[in-house]
Order: sequence, then structure tokens, then C-alpha cells
Amino acid sequence: MRNFFNFLKSRTFLIQLGLAILTIAILAFLVLNWLKRTTNHGEFVEVPDFSKMSVMEMREAVENAGLRYEVLDSANYNPDYPRFSIIDQDPIAGDKVKENRKIYFTVNPSGYKKVTVPKIIQVTQRNAASMLRAVGLDVQRVTYVDELGKDMVYQIKHKGKYVKPGDKLPKTSKIELICGNGKIPTSARIKADSE
Repeated sequence: MRNFFNFLKSRTFLIQLGLAILTIAILAFLVLNWLKRTTNHGEFVEVPDFSKMSVMEMREAVENAGLRYEVLDSANYNPDYPRFSIIDQDPIAGDKVKENRKIYFTVNPSGYKKVTVPKIIQVTQRNAASMLRAVGLDVQRVTYVDELGKDMVYQIKHKGKYVKPGDKLPKTSKIELICGNGKIPTSARIKADSE
């Protein structure tokens, strides 16, 4: 035990200890400098605002900023943005990121997705309007014809053309409902009068 304590006080041990500490300090300094250079420590790129840019414009801007990108699935159509333009990005504009960081984009599709016209023939106008709103269609106008069922839907029109339940129309399309006014149709009255 006494020899051990004498060794700890010896000049040889102190020189070796000093060399070990010096070596560790030099290695730590070299590793930290290497990490700073390879990870661009303290160097950031400000994420540009890509909103409303076309995909081609976005690609060029991403490359100029030293970033990478990935386009996610398209979102629901947004009429406030041009078709096939960027409507969302992550990270958002103004964020500070490392060079070569990947930016994720959501692109505006070419138009509204199509929805199926529900079965609203022989349904009251009020219920038909609710069923249409539920799938994303709107009632633009209601036209009344001589039919016995008051406020009963007999036909459906879109842009002046007749459509039927099961047809596909773009979401937010305006629909015209042709409903009965509660009067007997003229052809039925003429037939009843002639008998």
C-alpha cells in the first residue's frame, strides 16, 4: 500500500497523468471542431414562404435555399389558391433550419373531388336540401311544377341538365330541385275531365 502511494507521488506518474490529460484535451478539441464543420453548427437557413407557388417554382426555390423537399398527398381543394400550388408547408415560413433539411409540402388539387348525388327523389324539399348539404352540394334554386306532392322532389338539375341519384358531381356544385306545388298536373286534369 505504501508503494502505491509513493508511486502516485512519483515524477513518472505525474508526467504520464499530464500527458493523458493533454491527449484527451487535444482529442476533445479536434472532435468538437470537426463536428462544428460537418454539422454547420450555428449556421441556419430561413425557410422561405412557398404558399401559392407552383410546384415548379417551389422546386427552384427549395434548391436555391439549399433545402430538400417532399410533396405529401394533395389536400381538399381550396379555391383561394391556384390549382397545383402549395397550400401548406412544414416547417412554416420564417423558421430557421439546417441546410439540406427536408421541407414537406401539401399541394392544392386541380378541383373539388366528386361526390355522389344522394337519393332525394320523392323526398321533401327540406330533407333533400339537408341530404345535399351533408355530401357537400348546395341548393341554388327550387322550381315548382304541377304535381300533387307539395314540396316533394321530382327531378334534379345541375347547370340546366337533368341528373339522377348516383351521378357524380364536383363538391360545392349548385343544384336545382324541381318540386311539386300540390296541384294536379294538367294532363291528369284533362284525363279526369274527359271521363
